[in-house]
Amino acid sequence: METTKIAVFKGKEIRKTIQKNEWWFSVVDVCEALTESPDAGAYWRKLKQRLKEEGSEVVTFCHGLKLEAPDGKMRDTDCANTEGVFRIIQSIPSPTIRAQATAQGVS
Repeated sequence: METTKIAVFKGKEIRKTIQKNEWWFSVVDVCEALTESPDAGAYWRKLKQRLKEEGSEVVTFCHGLKLEAPDGKMRDTDCANTEGVFRIIQSIPSPTIRAQATAQGVS
């Protein structure tokens, strides 16, 4: 059984992998699809830092899992399950983004 795949959200590829019969999605890819930030990795690091400072438990839903990077190597990547992704979406400071993501879903 294949354990990694690509999901598509708003025309953007989101890497995902299955762990213990549950899909886990690349948080950086989700941030890129939702924010169209030129540096989604930096956006996620800043958001994660802000959430930690606020005492948010959202980042506890993230786990470093191996996903294929653009260079073809397997690298640790912050991933979240469906519940975690929706919590992260709720933390992105834009009601429009949250509404679009909730309406379209991530799968």
